[in-house]
Amino acid sequence: MPEKKYIYAFEEGNARMKFLLGGKGSNLCEMTRLGFPVPPGFVISTDACREYTRSHSLSDSLDGQVEEYLNALEKKLGKRLGDPDDPLLVSVRSGAAFSMPGMMDTVLNLGLNDQSVQGLIKQTGDERFAYDAYRRFIAMYSDIVLEVDRGKFEGALRRLKEEKGVKQDTELTAADLKELVKTFKAIVKKETGKDFPENPQDQLREAITAVFESWNNPRAVVYRKEYKIPDDLGTAVNIQTMVFGNKGFDSATGVAFTRDPSTGEKRIFGEYLTNAQGEDVVAGVRTPQPLNRLKEEMPQVYEQLMKVLDKLERHYKEMQDVEFTIERNKLYMLQTRTGKRTAAAALKIAVDLVKEGLITKKEALTRIDPGQLDQLLHPRIDPEAEVKVLARGLPASPGAATGEVVFDADIAEERGMAGKKVILVRWETTPDDIHGMIAAQGVLTAHGGMTSHAAVVARGMGKPCVCGCEAVRIDLDNKLLRVNETLVREGDIITVDGGAGRVILGEAPLIPPTVSPDFQQILEWADKHRRLGVWANADNPEDAKKAREFGAEGVGLCRTEHMFFGEERLPLVQSMILVDSKAERERILEKLLPMQRGDFEGIFKIMTGLPVIIRLLDPPLHEFLPNLADLRVEVTEMRLKGAPQEEIAEKERLLHKVRAEVEANPMLGLRGCRVGIVYPEIYEMQVRAIMDAACNVKAEGFDPKVEIMIPLVAHANELSLTSERAKAVAEEVLQAWGMDFSYRVGTMIELPRACLTADELAKYADFFSFGTNDLTQTTYGFSRDDAEAKFLAKYLESKILVNNPFEVLDESGVGKLVDMACQLARKTKPDIKLGICGEHGGEPRSIAFCDRVGLTYVSCSPYRVPLARLAAAQARIGVGEDLTK
Repeated sequence: MPEKKYIYAFEEGNARMKFLLGGKGSNLCEMTRLGFPVPPGFVISTDACREYTRSHSLSDSLDGQVEEYLNALEKKLGKRLGDPDDPLLVSVRSGAAFSMPGMMDTVLNLGLNDQSVQGLIKQTGDERFAYDAYRRFIAMYSDIVLEVDRGKFEGALRRLKEEKGVKQDTELTAADLKELVKTFKAIVKKETGKDFPENPQDQLREAITAVFESWNNPRAVVYRKEYKIPDDLGTAVNIQTMVFGNKGFDSATGVAFTRDPSTGEKRIFGEYLTNAQGEDVVAGVRTPQPLNRLKEEMPQVYEQLMKVLDKLERHYKEMQDVEFTIERNKLYMLQTRTGKRTAAAALKIAVDLVKEGLITKKEALTRIDPGQLDQLLHPRIDPEAEVKVLARGLPASPGAATGEVVFDADIAEERGMAGKKVILVRWETTPDDIHGMIAAQGVLTAHGGMTSHAAVVARGMGKPCVCGCEAVRIDLDNKLLRVNETLVREGDIITVDGGAGRVILGEAPLIPPTVSPDFQQILEWADKHRRLGVWANADNPEDAKKAREFGAEGVGLCRTEHMFFGEERLPLVQSMILVDSKAERERILEKLLPMQRGDFEGIFKIMTGLPVIIRLLDPPLHEFLPNLADLRVEVTEMRLKGAPQEEIAEKERLLHKVRAEVEANPMLGLRGCRVGIVYPEIYEMQVRAIMDAACNVKAEGFDPKVEIMIPLVAHANELSLTSERAKAVAEEVLQAWGMDFSYRVGTMIELPRACLTADELAKYADFFSFGTNDLTQTTYGFSRDDAEAKFLAKYLESKILVNNPFEVLDESGVGKLVDMACQLARKTKPDIKLGICGEHGGEPRSIAFCDRVGLTYVSCSPYRVPLARLAAAQARIGVGEDLTK
């Protein structure tokens, strides 16, 4: 059996091999194939990483192939790794199939030791450069491989600069850096008990191992969870010849985007640093220069870079994010990948690429992440408001957010999980801050540029971010930040305006977003390709209005219980529940009827000509009543304080009635259609209010499309009885108004038995609406609140479940029930309308499932309607269509 191939030279691969060679490796191969100036090297495949993850050791086969490909690289370049006369130095970099910026590990300048550094001096004639590269290698290798805290090396560097009276690393002399190397080695000896490793082959083997290990470091795991990247893909390892941007001021390193990643504008966007290595740009060690300055400093290199960027974008037909190094006026390309961008930029780039003839409309639709559209549907700072601008920085990621200042990622996560809105403030973020950035509403850094870690990650997440706010002085010991004479302590409120780069003291007023022309264009294209209808959940006229603005084609769920919690209504509802006789209950319901009617009229008017599904009362009645424990405390306090006896007696009567309504398991108790069966007068009042409202707006010239939904049905006899009663009341109202228009009566499918007997239920239903929140609870036997509070996180961490089933529809369980119910229902009634109205109706993967099983529509919150329109189109495009047409 032939030996498995784990390694590919850059000349052997191509861009189509990203799942084997990772995104970085496959693109390095592709750029090499296209003839771009790429330093030579080879890629260790993700297969090797997966094998390492299983065995926790590098196989003999892999060791042999590394030696073989390293020998070939040495022969090609006429250098040997770590040679004392003319050393080959390499970088060892991670690279997964999906871009995970900064989440895994990289080692630069590998192959340096006390002998090879002399060879580097000999070949370059530059002692300062050689020791600069050596001190960087020791710090990075020790951090990544030996697990020595990088802060110890940064502290030593800072102390040396203070001692020498300089501010920048570039001001240190060769002698200073040589001294620093000795200091760094002493740190390694003290922290590990061993000397820094000198053998280049050992350095390489341990670096490869460390990169494989970094696939499962905490920040990478958190990032994959946030972006739904599978844990079993593994990372490739890229071994590449080093080129140096720190050889002097005719050398540089930088990052460039072929379009603006914040706005999508067609202009080259990027930054660079002269006399630096790539880590300096992303780590914010020095504030970089905008890329257009390179045109003045190195005009020929700049023109070459512009041509390369144009060719790359045309080749990939997508906005590219590249890393480059200039070594003594010679350009080298170190990476290209599809650039992360804001939602606004994604829309503009997709539309512009269609206009430029590079991609089709269908391809444009696949370029937009539906989840990203959320960014565009959130507030921004009111331009008319008077605000106190505390400081200004770089507008790294657009949008605005308000929250409490926190200086630590762990605290940001803790407070975020507690429901608090926080702004994470850091000198500069690192990949280890990822969990805090996820939890925060926005990010503020005192250092770093537009391509720093904070900027890139925040843009990808759609969170507002202000970077490089150098007026901010952070005091971590006392947990405060200072801008001139103003102090802001942890817990104080600030607002970050990522679009303008402003930091505002206090809570700034925000205004709703607007839909841009690019956004509208993408949605128009999406509407031409989707089959699923997209409706909205709307409980009031305001929600219905917003839903229409975002293109909803109906209301898939109007929850009548939310209308009962108003200040004027709740006392009536409580009285209605607690009275002993039907006559008293009907008297109170008569007072509630006009209130309900008014609610429905507003929604019918806004949604004129479009269907409105109104769900009759669903929750347990106890939810409307005073809390039992609070009542007990209140009665006890009244007794202790000597309240009048008649007041105590009245409160005790209330306590007795509330106690009588208590159920052992209220979510499976007297709720849904059971309320309508036990207290038919409640449902009758609601149906009367619905039909009265419809007749009234019909008389005013509107076109109401009434659909009445009976919740929590388990048995066909329940639906037969309640639907018959609902129709009787509806006909009575129509007759009283002298009108005759069609309406529908259907049911909400949220119990497993309802799915299993859907053919029987369909006899009495004009439509089914799957309430997948409750259907998930009853299928799993989970109480959602308890599961998410007590054990669901552990289930996800232990990979018992891949996704939270309340966020992403469980296709193999809950989905199987939905599919079965659809098939059974259509056997009885082929034209029955089928929809979904749980939270899953606004989740892209769940929408794709709904399309596959043939639902008629999905219904979601108004703000997720645009997302659902796009996801529904992508679901169709993904089913056997040629994207190039």
